[in-house]
Amino acid sequence: MKMPDDEIRAIVAETLAEQHRLHQESIDAIVLKAVASVLASFGIEDDDRKEVRADFQHLRRWRKSVEQAQSYTFKAVITVIVTGLVGAVWLGVKVMLGK
Repeated sequence: MKMPDDEIRAIVAETLAEQHRLHQESIDAIVLKAVASVLASFGIEDDDRKEVRADFQHLRRWRKSVEQAQSYTFKAVITVIVTGLVGAVWLGVKVMLGK
């Protein structure tokens, strides 16, 4: 008894899909194990996830505040330089007009 081509295609497609799913599951397991191993080598265990996340959030807030402080410092330095130049020009103009 010969099977219809559609039925053969369906069986092959189902088999390939199952193989793909199993292959993907094994890849996911390997990647998860590798990441856990790398994190463990840095002293980060699975139970520390919340603390590690909080640490990264704190570092991000710290970095942003430092960047903001640098921005304000840069603006303050520019303001001082411009004010000094304007003051020097003003004094020059006063001296020239005073003669």
